[in-house]
Amino acid sequence: MTAELRIAYILQIHKNPEQVNKFIHQLTANNDADVYIHIDRRQREQIKSKIVKNPNVKILDQSLICEWGDFSQIDTTLLLLKEVLSASKSYDFVCFKSGQDLLVKDGFHEFLSKNKGQIFMHFNDITWKNKGVILLNWPKVTRKRYTNAHPFRIYRRSIKYLYDKGIKLFPNTNYWPQDFEFYCGSQWFTISFEAAKYIIDFLEENKWFYHYFEKTYTPDEWFFHTLLMNSHFKSKVVKDNHLFLRSGITLRERNSPICLTKDDIPFIEESNKYFARKFDESIDNEVIDYFVNKIYESTLKNHHLIK
Repeated sequence: MTAELRIAYILQIHKNPEQVNKFIHQLTANNDADVYIHIDRRQREQIKSKIVKNPNVKILDQSLICEWGDFSQIDTTLLLLKEVLSASKSYDFVCFKSGQDLLVKDGFHEFLSKNKGQIFMHFNDITWKNKGVILLNWPKVTRKRYTNAHPFRIYRRSIKYLYDKGIKLFPNTNYWPQDFEFYCGSQWFTISFEAAKYIIDFLEENKWFYHYFEKTYTPDEWFFHTLLMNSHFKSKVVKDNHLFLRSGITLRERNSPICLTKDDIPFIEESNKYFARKFDESIDNEVIDYFVNKIYESTLKNHHLIK
């Protein structure tokens, strides 16, 4: 049923190789997908040898230190996209995920086969207030993730408060054309292969776009959305990345997805999404095994029906 469709999954990982292997098995079960993996440089040597050996799995030779809220997120994603394009293989879609995601509903490939050429991305509403992360320059130390009342977290809130009052300290003075609008949302996406090629070609010809985002805050939530929505691919964009997550509300977890547990299973299934994040085997392995087994049983059933 999915023989005519092929997907390149690109994964960013930094922990839990056994959990990642379960996700890889889900993605490659029908032998109609390849998985390209970037391992954070800080954990690469500990993790690389533990990733499943599979002809459909490629671990990137180049490895970056990839930090939350930092431009290194963009560089890592671009590395993965370039690896897919350099493979000289024929794909229909490129699907960007993390090592803490899982398939939680069967039928994703069948869904994509009916929607060839489409792009699936989540979007947030754009307001003057949330544009502050992109219209100002943020020193690297201020872009890190702080889970307590850290001085740099207080600094961010202070600069943002002044921005909201109309005082733009440290504005982003890099070139930006007036006819380019900003868009933002979750960094995880599924895009057509043609869109992936367009991203790399566009950046080769328009260095200003890359440079504008280098000192912005959480650029991974703006970079690819803005690029594609200001292109001829805009009409192909569907504002749904088919990913379930729950954001935290405490100071430590605010604005970040919290780890899902077995108590979240009914909400995940009710969402009707194909993927969910984030999972962590050290926090709750039961919910991971639940969805791994669910997808495995569904795959076996589908193979039986095809035969």
